[in-house]
Amino acid sequence: MTPTLSQRIERLFWALTPTLMTLLLLLVVAVPLGLPHFSSIAPLVSVMSVYYWSIFRPEVMPAPAAFLIGLAEDVLSGGPIGLMSLVLLLVQGFCVSQRRVLLSRPFLVGWWGFSFVAAGASLATWVMACLYYLAWFDPRTAAAQFLLTVTLYPLATWLFSRTEARLLRQA
Repeated sequence: MTPTLSQRIERLFWALTPTLMTLLLLLVVAVPLGLPHFSSIAPLVSVMSVYYWSIFRPEVMPAPAAFLIGLAEDVLSGGPIGLMSLVLLLVQGFCVSQRRVLLSRPFLVGWWGFSFVAAGASLATWVMACLYYLAWFDPRTAAAQFLLTVTLYPLATWLFSRTEARLLRQA
């Protein structure tokens, strides 16, 4: 039986929701808040999202979606084009390859796993930015971004899981 037009639209909406939600979160984080230096330590919401969705619903966070999210983040942040795309592709690939291990564990183990992924992402973006700009950036900035990202991960997970549950209920 072929799906109706409304069923196809609903499936497309479900498939695009994590990507669109991540892009919206990137816009929220990019809004100037008047806090000095916030943009340099803004949480890596893209890493949180790609990590979560690649583990719990990898079909809605394929590599092309992670790549496009990374490009959008680079454009919004003014960073080197392709930097976050590369980082997010690595995160997505790692999560998909370790999905079976991470999926069956309690939240604290997943959070611990996320802290390693976020550390790698923060370190990679810092190193690549230093190399790209041929400048030495204060590593404490990357450390602060890492700490903020890991601290906010439970809130992001709550938001993503509520979104997932709502979409599954409506499907």
